[in-house]
Amino acid sequence: MSERTVRLEVPPQESDPAAYLRAAWHQAVEEGAERVELLVGTSDTHLRHAAHRAGFLHEGVLRTGRTTAAGSEDVHLYAIVAGDDHEGPGGFSHVMNAALPRTRVIAHALFRDTSDRMLLLQVSYKNDWELPGGIVERHEPPRVGAEREVLEEIGLERVLGQPLVVDWLPPYLGWDDAVEFIFDGGVLLPHEVEAMRLAAGEIVSAHWLTAAEAAPRLSPLAARRLRWIDEVRPTTATYFEDGRPLR
Repeated sequence: MSERTVRLEVPPQESDPAAYLRAAWHQAVEEGAERVELLVGTSDTHLRHAAHRAGFLHEGVLRTGRTTAAGSEDVHLYAIVAGDDHEGPGGFSHVMNAALPRTRVIAHALFRDTSDRMLLLQVSYKNDWELPGGIVERHEPPRVGAEREVLEEIGLERVLGQPLVVDWLPPYLGWDDAVEFIFDGGVLLPHEVEAMRLAAGEIVSAHWLTAAEAAPRLSPLAARRLRWIDEVRPTTATYFEDGRPLR
C-alpha cells in the first residue's frame, strides 16, 4: 500500500459510522493522503450503507476476501481519492452510480436478403451463431452501437430502423443479465451483399437462413426469438423476457 493511501477501520462500538467515516476521510486528505480506503464484508450491510452516505465509491469486490465464523465471504472495496467531489450537487448520484447494479446492453440488427432469408454470423469466440451486432459501449445509444458493430463485423454502413424486439436476458454462461435490442436492418440488395467484408479473426463466415434453418446453430433463447420474429413480422417494438414476448 502506498504511503499516501490510508485504510480506515470503523470501531465496532461506533454509533454513527457514516459520520465517523466522513470525518476520518476528511482528516486523512487534509493530512496529505491521496487515497482513503475501506474494506467491508458482504454481510455488514449497515457499514456498507454508511460508506455510501460518507461519500465512498464502490470500486470492486475481493472474492472470499475474509474469513468469518460462518465461513469465507466477499469483501467490498470502497475508496475516496483526493479531489473527488462526493458532496456537491451530483455527489449522491456519483456514489450510487458506483454502487448500484449495472446491466449490459446488447444491440443486434436483423437483415434479410431478397429471398427473405436472415443474415447470421458464425463468430470465432463461441459456438452460437448470431445476428450482426454486439455489446454497446459505455454512454453509447443502442442504435448507434448496433450500427457501429455492423460496420465493424460486415463492413457495411447502415442506418437502422426501429427496434423489433427489446429482450431482457437472464444470466447465461458466466454473464450477468442484459438487455438486448434487435433493430430492423431492412433488406440487403445483391450488390450490398456482395460488398460485405467480414471482420478478420472475429467473423468466420456469414449465412443466409430461415429461422427454422438457423435454429440448430442458435442458443435456445435466440432461436425462440428469431422464430417469433419470422412468424409475426413485427413493425413496432415488442418487449421480451428470456426470449419470450410478454403476454
